[in-house]
Amino acid sequence: MFQRPLGIYRERDTTQHKTPPPRSLAYLRAIDCAEPHGDAVWGISWTAKDDSVISISADGTIKRWNSTSGQVMRTAPTHTLGLVSLSVAPDGRFALYNSVDGTTFLWDLEGGAIVGKHESYTRPGAEPSWSVSLNPKGRTYAATGGDFGEQRGILQSGRGKFGMRCSHSPDGSRVALSAESGQIVIFDLASSTLTSTYTSHAMAVRSLSWSPDSQLLLSASEDKRLILHDVRTTSPGRPGSGAVASLTGHSSWVLSSDISPDGRLALSGSADKTIKVWDLTARAAVSTIADTGEVWAVSWQPSSTAASSGAFVTGGEDGIVRWWKAAGTS
Repeated sequence: MFQRPLGIYRERDTTQHKTPPPRSLAYLRAIDCAEPHGDAVWGISWTAKDDSVISISADGTIKRWNSTSGQVMRTAPTHTLGLVSLSVAPDGRFALYNSVDGTTFLWDLEGGAIVGKHESYTRPGAEPSWSVSLNPKGRTYAATGGDFGEQRGILQSGRGKFGMRCSHSPDGSRVALSAESGQIVIFDLASSTLTSTYTSHAMAVRSLSWSPDSQLLLSASEDKRLILHDVRTTSPGRPGSGAVASLTGHSSWVLSSDISPDGRLALSGSADKTIKVWDLTARAAVSTIADTGEVWAVSWQPSSTAASSGAFVTGGEDGIVRWWKAAGTS
């Protein structure tokens, strides 16, 4: 009689030691905002100071929301053109935002006044800024658009492509900038030098998100992928290993991204009208949520304000700011 080889039984032992697949997570819609924007929400940030949310829109408005009621707490004067970039200080005191025409505003979230304004297109030889980022450790900001620049000087990337996004690392030591070509460059601010160049994407990079420890950078692109980069430097000062994971699953452009305060999960919004939550250790999506339109903005709730983990806020094509929470949380 034919007998199975012993190897068949050893296979069972091997599978017992395989890493289990990541556990799926469920997220429920908590509330929608009471007074939607008149056009798409192009940027959003959950603040650390009082659990409020800031959103900017293509209708030229910026609003501050109460995260419990979804009511508008405060607005700034409406700009004549759409607002395309938003950066909120880690302490929740200021919001920096930028318009299509390259006008940058600094909004005092406590007093409600516009305390700074810069028209980037008036700089000799410069094109209007598109994306702005506050330095979390100082009183400067970075801006990128037709050229790469930082408020106290020019950081030359050596690339002639349009700058899509810029973002400071949480420790304030570096700034990452992405281009329409898909390239990403990282500058060291102390030395004003370019330290790394990544060519991980084939199309424009729409969003850049740093891990809380400033060691990883997540990029979201029109090529439908998110790429996780190791941006640590080695002891001799050389760049880290670069791209370490590709997160695939969206069927259209990935427009927005964010990494959770504990660095365990990532969040993405796409033109395919879905929101995805990713387990960064498993390199896999653990939740997919259908929305009503393109999802242009996502933001995790800061750990300093979270009663429980797993809450985030989104904004998109329909102009509605939505709050989401993990199933089973209050």
